[in-house]
Amino acid sequence: MDHSHVPVLDALKAYHAQNFVPFTPPGHKQGRGADPRVRAILGDPVFEADMLAVSGLDDRTSSQGILKQAEKLMADAVGAQHTFFSTCGSSLSVKAAMLAAAGPHEKLLVSRDAHKSVVSGLILAGIRPVWVEPRWDPALHLAHPPAPEEIMSAFAEHPDARGALITSPTPYGTCADIQAIATLCHERGVPLIVDEAWGAHLPFHPDLPTWAMDAGADVCVTSVHKMGSGLEQGSVFHLQGDLIDVRTLASRADLLDTTSPSVLIYAALDGWRRQMVEHGHELLDDALARARRARQEIENIEGLHVNDREDFCAPGRAFDMDPLQVFIDLKDLKLSGYDAADWLRRHHRINLHTSDHRRINAQLTHADDDTTTARLLEGLRDLVTHADELPPAPDIRVPDPRELRLPQATLPRDAFFGEVEQVPADRAVGRVCAEMLTPYPPGIPAVLPGEVLDRAVVDYLRTGVDAKMLVPDAADTTMATIRVSTRDVGAD
Repeated sequence: MDHSHVPVLDALKAYHAQNFVPFTPPGHKQGRGADPRVRAILGDPVFEADMLAVSGLDDRTSSQGILKQAEKLMADAVGAQHTFFSTCGSSLSVKAAMLAAAGPHEKLLVSRDAHKSVVSGLILAGIRPVWVEPRWDPALHLAHPPAPEEIMSAFAEHPDARGALITSPTPYGTCADIQAIATLCHERGVPLIVDEAWGAHLPFHPDLPTWAMDAGADVCVTSVHKMGSGLEQGSVFHLQGDLIDVRTLASRADLLDTTSPSVLIYAALDGWRRQMVEHGHELLDDALARARRARQEIENIEGLHVNDREDFCAPGRAFDMDPLQVFIDLKDLKLSGYDAADWLRRHHRINLHTSDHRRINAQLTHADDDTTTARLLEGLRDLVTHADELPPAPDIRVPDPRELRLPQATLPRDAFFGEVEQVPADRAVGRVCAEMLTPYPPGIPAVLPGEVLDRAVVDYLRTGVDAKMLVPDAADTTMATIRVSTRDVGAD
């Protein structure tokens, strides 16, 4: 296919050249009605490109097939059979994939390190999760994707499961053995869904971890806005094989999708595909070389340690890792990642991504250059210089992995939509939780609706919040109280 062609961008250009006059939404009418103070900040081109996809970018019947052309080009670029664009982020895409694989009360193997959007899909669909344990690193206090052995064991115990869903790469950049897990699924005639939100770049360079479609996954969900050049909320999901029907997947996406998709987001997805096909290998060559240099220079800063393959991919840990996710361990400085990230923002105007009780994360992409990495290195050196001025890392009571895995008493859907009450955290121990409790980032729930709370997890969340951990989806974000079911064994 001709990848110099960008159907969405070309249609935008043609729309403006033909001087159309819209009597449709959006009401700002190409920016003419927008507040000049807003236009001064956002810029006129944003409003000029903000139009309806139907009876705007395309005609009333979509006769030009602009979006379908763009999706076919994206599928061709990465070697998938079908591709769908989403302007509602991968949170929509992964839900659509789940609903296409399993129905209400049917079982789906799900890695317990799943993003909260996966749990939302379980709640909406009434799917019965079969939780598969990730590989927990007790020394580093983080989880890696589950090994094939864990998937095989779960299938042996639940042969009626309709498929499996894993997250790879994780927010920590570590990857599963997707090929082996896909083989296990296909031997049973069921699909593998991979939440590859952090892997938009993976198809475009051989030195990166193998991307999900090449490894045999049936559906792969990718957030182009995370590691690519998409705008926020720009996501694509890909399909191959016949274990999930393309029409079924499309209908599930239509059920969840907005009827007012953003042409701006479509245009960015379309342009990113062209950029990667034409220049991706070269851009990622530079990014990988820059990441190697940055990792070495950070490692040379006294008190800092960059997590590498020896940390993340040793026996019993992850299968592979993305070197562009640079995780910096602050254990020797005795600082929390939360305080370090806040300090770097205040003093160096540097925004980091993931931070936890002992780490900070600098996410590098093809967009970084020597200027941005120099700013990062300068800030990190200054952080070390001023480390004694920051409070010591607080005592966050990170539980033993066995204590982190809570028994599932009811379906997530039943607990979430059932009768609930808000009780003091101490009184919530032994009760069935009725909400998601998700430290963010990275957005992996510590507690799910339907799980029975124990003392260790409640203490972990409360001490974490005291140490500046964020739990934004809790009804009470201070964690002083927790929402629980009134119909559980612990209720009065």
